Amino acid sequence: MTQTTSPKMSRAEAGRKGGMTTKQRHGQEFFGQIGRIGGKKGGDTTKKRYGVEFYQRIGRKGGSK
Repeated sequence: MTQTTSPKMSRAEAGRKGGMTTKQRHGQEFFGQIGRIGGKKGGDTTKKRYGVEFYQRIGRKGGSK
């Protein structure tokens, strides 16, 4: 029995392949839904870690450009 060796897949290729499979299974809208959930959770974690003042500080930096 002979084994065929396929070339190794890069991380970028693996990520692209996984993303395309997810898109085929769940549809494009799914990415928007999980993005909103992730942003909400990430924002809560950042707020707990750094406080409201952090957002005020980075908001002023962004507005001054």
